[in-house]
Formats: sequence, structure tokens, C-alpha cells
Amino acid sequence: MIATVGVTRYVTPLREGGSLPGIVEADDLGTYVCKFRGAGQGLRVLVAEVVVSELARRIGLLTPRLVALELDPEIARYEADEEVQDLLKASAGLNLGVDFLPGAFGFDGDLSTGPGVAGRVLWLDAFCANVDRSWRNPNLLLWHRDLWVIDHGAALYFHHGWGNGVTDPARFARQAWDSSDHVLAEHLGVAAQIDAEVSALLDEQVFADVLAEVPDEWLEPVPGAGDPDQLRAAYVGFLAARLATRQWLPGGAR
Repeated sequence: MIATVGVTRYVTPLREGGSLPGIVEADDLGTYVCKFRGAGQGLRVLVAEVVVSELARRIGLLTPRLVALELDPEIARYEADEEVQDLLKASAGLNLGVDFLPGAFGFDGDLSTGPGVAGRVLWLDAFCANVDRSWRNPNLLLWHRDLWVIDHGAALYFHHGWGNGVTDPARFARQAWDSSDHVLAEHLGVAAQIDAEVSALLDEQVFADVLAEVPDEWLEPVPGAGDPDQLRAAYVGFLAARLATRQWLPGGAR
């Protein structure tokens, strides 16, 4: 599982998104962007963040280190903002911490790291069905002249339909991905060209290793997957089914 550290101080909210993440300090002396379990999107967004971030690492992309942040709701006593107080009180337990990258800039179109990185970002987003990397919200940072991918909570949409039970992974496997609004759409050809290289880095064992990083506490039981290990196996099945197809890859496999 990703490392667990304790929150020692809530610093400030980040109001760019609807979920109101915040900057916090932790007992490992680190500073993190905290994504709260009590936010409206729920725990499955935190699962998607971990899974897609770990997949990004495995295909050669840079993404901030993740931790599980143990939050004591008593911290809320020291916050004057009632909205923040309510969020902190609703988020007791493990939350997601994303390593804060001081001095990072938002992506502005100057991709100095070259089309190979862009192709990998596109491949990852197509594979994970990420719909949230547009010019309105690129979710890309430039830090020390490198491109970093962040904010993957909008990916893996299939798990939001598990309220009535785990569905057939074949549907996700063949689901096309719309690239028309993607911030790096001009590099779609590269994604197809590197498909064989990137897909060779992933398999069912890699998916299982990735799901092992997700805390049990975030894996809520659903009909057909009543415990965390069964739910992890369901995720592995969906990812493996998608890897075995190419309907989702714009331009097809090369």
C-alpha cells in the first residue's frame, strides 16, 4: 500500500476545482495536496487517482508521489472557514496526498520534452478513459523543465456504475475514447506509433501490483465484490480486458 502519514496542519484550500482540495503538512515533514474522502465525488475518485498515477509511472511518465493522509477531524477546530470545517470533519481517516511541487507551472502548450512524452500521455488517457485533460483543465504541470501528469480522478469511469454490481468488463474494453478535446490531440499519431512499446510494459501482474497500492479503506464493497481483494480483482479484470483490445486507441495499433 502507498505509505501512510499523519496530517499535522491544514494550510490553505485550492479553489480551482469543485472538490476543494487543500494544501496540508504532514508528520513526515512533507507538504501535500490533499484530496478529501469527504468530497462529493467519493472514494472511487481516490482509487482512480492511485491506479492511473501508478500506471503512468510504469509507462515512463512523471507524476507526483502519493501517500495516504491520516486525518484527525480535530484539525477542523482551528479553521475559520465553515466549508473547510465541514469537509475536514467529513474526511476523518485516510485521504489521498499528492506531493506538492513548489514552483511548478501549469502547462501552456510549450512541450519542451518532445512528442514521445505527449504520445505516452495520450496513450494513458485513452487506455484509462480519462476525459479531463483539455485546454480548460490540462492537468499537466511543468516542473524543472519536465512534464508531470496530475489529477486522474475522472478516469476509470466504469467503477461509478458498480452500485448495482460489477458489470461486464467487455463493455469497457471496446469503449471508444473521444480525443477531440484533448490538450495534446495534435500528437495522436505518436500514441498509435508507441502502442506496442507501451502496452508491453503492462500485464495482469502489473495491474495487480498497482491495485495493491490502494488502501483497503477506499475499496467499498459492491454486489459481486464484497471485500477489497475481490474488488481489486474486478479492477484487474477490467484493465486486462481493455489492454487486450484497441478500439479505444485513436488511430489504432501500429
